[in-house]
Amino acid sequence: MPQIAPKHPRRLQRRTHMAMPRVMNDRHPSGAPWRNFYGRFKGKTLRASQERYLDEDLAKLSPGPVNWDDNPDRTPLELGALFGKRDVWLEIGFGGGEHLVHQAQTYPDVGIIGAEPFINGVAMLLGKVREAGLENLAIHPGDARDLFDVLPDHSISKGFLLYPDPWPKKRHHRRRFVTPEHLEPLARVLKPGAEFRVATDIPDYVRQTLTQVPRHGFTWVAEKCSDWREPWHDWTRTRYEKKALREGRTPHYLTFRRDQA
Repeated sequence: MPQIAPKHPRRLQRRTHMAMPRVMNDRHPSGAPWRNFYGRFKGKTLRASQERYLDEDLAKLSPGPVNWDDNPDRTPLELGALFGKRDVWLEIGFGGGEHLVHQAQTYPDVGIIGAEPFINGVAMLLGKVREAGLENLAIHPGDARDLFDVLPDHSISKGFLLYPDPWPKKRHHRRRFVTPEHLEPLARVLKPGAEFRVATDIPDYVRQTLTQVPRHGFTWVAEKCSDWREPWHDWTRTRYEKKALREGRTPHYLTFRRDQA
């Protein structure tokens, strides 16, 4: 795949790191571990308004120094300085931001961090945030694994993984989020008793989720069929769910509880 010369190099720095040759060890010269990233960083050309949102609003919504160039010592983020005494929630891969904005509007007394490496999705979210005038959001425009590095232990009260990339081919299942590489740090940052929600329309993703997530310190809390067939009471349909329904796929809503330490 040809490398794209990014207009915003800091936002796409993971691709820059990946493109450089390895140097006889398993770390980038910045100190960052070599992590394969599968997926897109940028899609079609951004509109002028979206470029403006990125230039004017993104830095103001930063959760703090996450990237290795800014935080090579991996000093934990000061979530108290960011959100005060509010509970902090985390959405991993927020897509176009519909659910993230809905949750922030519904729960103004909660601080929510969203992680999304696809810059077009970040730009879409920023437009929604500006329109809604939200002040209880923070955005990491990059790999969630970098964010996990600097989130304090047991600091997140609720996590969301909604319509993640399904990687349908069997040889690509290791690229899915529901693997030890992602679930181990997620378990570390979630508080005991925290809720972890997963929504997907892919039956095999359901299978892998129900196999892998409980192995990493979570309990599936479903008691009846409606617990996974019907959405949560505070749910809003995302564009990915609408697409799934148009194409005849059935959403599944899986709720897990982080086990007590």
